Amino acid sequence: MVTATFRFYEELNDFLARPLRRQSFSCKCARAASAKHMIEALGVPHTEVELILVNGESVGFEHQLQEGDRVAVYPKFEALDIQPLLRVRERPLRVVRFVADAHLGGLAQLLRLAGFDTLYDNHYADSHIESIASDEDRIVLTRDRELLKRRSITHGCYVRALKPEAQLREMFDRLDLARSAQPFRLCLTCNAPLRRIAKDEAIGRAPDGVLERHSQFVTCDVCRRVFWEGSHWRRMRALMDSVTGAATLAR
Repeated sequence: MVTATFRFYEELNDFLARPLRRQSFSCKCARAASAKHMIEALGVPHTEVELILVNGESVGFEHQLQEGDRVAVYPKFEALDIQPLLRVRERPLRVVRFVADAHLGGLAQLLRLAGFDTLYDNHYADSHIESIASDEDRIVLTRDRELLKRRSITHGCYVRALKPEAQLREMFDRLDLARSAQPFRLCLTCNAPLRRIAKDEAIGRAPDGVLERHSQFVTCDVCRRVFWEGSHWRRMRALMDSVTGAATLAR
C-alpha cells in the first residue's frame, strides 16, 4: 500500500463523503493504483474531472500513484483556458450530441428543442447507454454517478438539477451550449430533423382552425406530425431566448 494526499475542488466535493469535503486528506491506495481508480473509489466520476495535478504536474487518468503523492483534482474551469495543461482525455468532442438516461426524458426533449441531437429511451440499459456513447461519441447525461464511472465513457455530465428547465440551464452553463444552439430544428419526439412544408401539405394533418390562423408549418418525416407557431411555440421560444441569451429566429 502507498499513501497519497488528495484535495478536490469546487463542485467535485459534492461527490465526496462529508468529512472529506473542501480539505486535503490522506488516503491509502493499492500499490500501482491509477489516479482514475482512486478518484472514482472516493466517489467522483471520471467524466466530471477536467484536470489532475500530481505534485504540481498535470497527469492523465492512468498515472500510477506513489508514496507521498499530492493529488489535486479539478472540475471544468469556467474562465481560464487550461487546454495546454490537459492530460485526462485524448481529444474533445467536435460535435456536441447526447444520450440521456431513463430519468432525464424532460431534459432530452428540451435539448432537442435547442437543436442538440439527443438520444433517449426510458428502456435503455446502462450497458446500452455505454455502448451508444462509445460508438457514436455522445456525451452521457445522467443522475447516476455509477454510470459515469464505466470505463469506455469518456464524456459525461452528472446532472444536479431536478426539474427539466433547470437541468437545461445547468447544461447550457456547464457546457457553454448557447453558441451552438439551433432551436426548432429537431422533432422533440423523434430527434429527427424538421422541414418546412407548404400550407396545402398540412391539410388533413392540422386542425381546420389552425389552418385558418397560420400560414407556416413544419413536419417530422418520422412521426409525420405537423407543427406551427401557436401559443405553445411562443412559450418554447421564450425559453430558448432565455437560455441562449438572444432572440432566436423561427426555423
